[in-house]
Amino acid sequence: MTEQTTDAIPHADPFAIFEAWFAQAKESEPNDPNAMALATATRDALPSVRMVLLKGHGPDGFVFYTNFHSRKGGELAANPHVALLFHWKSLRRQVRIEGPIAEVTPAEADAYFASRHPESRLGSAASDQSRPLPDRQVYLDRVAALRAQYPDGNVPRPAHWSGYRVAPTAIEFWQDRDYRLHERRRFVADGKGGWTSSLLYP
Repeated sequence: MTEQTTDAIPHADPFAIFEAWFAQAKESEPNDPNAMALATATRDALPSVRMVLLKGHGPDGFVFYTNFHSRKGGELAANPHVALLFHWKSLRRQVRIEGPIAEVTPAEADAYFASRHPESRLGSAASDQSRPLPDRQVYLDRVAALRAQYPDGNVPRPAHWSGYRVAPTAIEFWQDRDYRLHERRRFVADGKGGWTSSLLYP
């Protein structure tokens, strides 16, 4: 069998490649094409991982939002370096991203928080994320109390709820191929605003 190479991952702008792949994922993924695994580590390098949602992206980085008092928030404060993973099964593709984080501006956080569904805003404001919860009803009661206080759902953004932007130092694209002859290309920032890249054995 002769391998088809027409869809080879090129050496090009990695953000442009991501944009093209993400656009295709939004057409083909049945749920949450912006879902990504976020890997963090403690100061002692103990890892953890969970799924979050990409809420902004571009040449300046990849943005997600969280409660800074959560477990991930504590780990991000202690060790501000992360890895992201997108896995689009419908396209048989993965994208891995590594880099340091920086907080988004308060204006960005306010704008995104205001764009959320009112119930999501109430839920975020009522949650002591990652902390022990004696009974689910306790949380639901807190949501209900806030709903009564803010019947229009316009609860203010909590000061400890904001976002991070991951500024990538490396981006790797993975394309599934027949017989596990997969294709991988890793881009590494050159420190001058550009990128170097190389193919990797699968």
